[in-house]
Amino acid sequence: MPTRDTPWPAGTPCWVDLATPDLPKAVEFYSAVLGWSLQDKGEEFGHYNIAEVDGRAAAGIGPVMEEGQPSFWTVYLATEDADGTAKLIAEHGGSLLFEPMDVPGQGRMAIATDPTGAVFGIWQANGMNGIGVYNEPGGLYWEDARLTDPEAGKRFYTEVFGYTYQAVPGAPDDYGTFHAGGDPLGGMGGMMGLPEGTPSHWVAYFAVANTDAAVAAVEQAGGTVLMPGFDTPYGRMAAVADPFGASFMVMQAA
Repeated sequence: MPTRDTPWPAGTPCWVDLATPDLPKAVEFYSAVLGWSLQDKGEEFGHYNIAEVDGRAAAGIGPVMEEGQPSFWTVYLATEDADGTAKLIAEHGGSLLFEPMDVPGQGRMAIATDPTGAVFGIWQANGMNGIGVYNEPGGLYWEDARLTDPEAGKRFYTEVFGYTYQAVPGAPDDYGTFHAGGDPLGGMGGMMGLPEGTPSHWVAYFAVANTDAAVAAVEQAGGTVLMPGFDTPYGRMAAVADPFGASFMVMQAA
């Protein structure tokens, strides 16, 4: 099982969490679909839940901050200096939705948008490293940034996180993997055939043992299938949404 017990290198997607209007129902849904065990952090942390796989942190689920807020998954990128990264975000055309703030005993975080409007988080670990299990059923497997202006988005992420990009054979010309000096960390490109008017966003891919079984579990638990299972050179995947409209991908590795 791929695991990690130390902070993730700067620029690496290191955490993912969900804001939901119905925490108990979301806990029930994701437990059924991804096999998570959810641990409530208590009132001090707003009943934020840590989703675990074999006792290791995989993701977080918490309540929306205000009534009517959309429910969606947020991908967090690691930083060694949240305040410095927040400054770079503002200097290079991004916007801060939540200024850097401390999570007591855990780390320092901020929530931002890139110049194309995609929401993402930054995380400076100080007790909580982020994802402790990955590329394993129930764990984060991949991330995509799907941007209305891929060129502007890629320029921004290079200026803030130092990313470089590599083309993916067979993928659209504007899609490539992003790197911070080593192996690919995820993908970045255009809207990949999504309907016109879809806003820029990050997509979380969760590993599953069987994509078709996961899709069936989504439907049984009250979710929606956005794109049925399909095969790729990297594995079988599907696009789904939870009962509150938060979309994500499930992927059975090749």
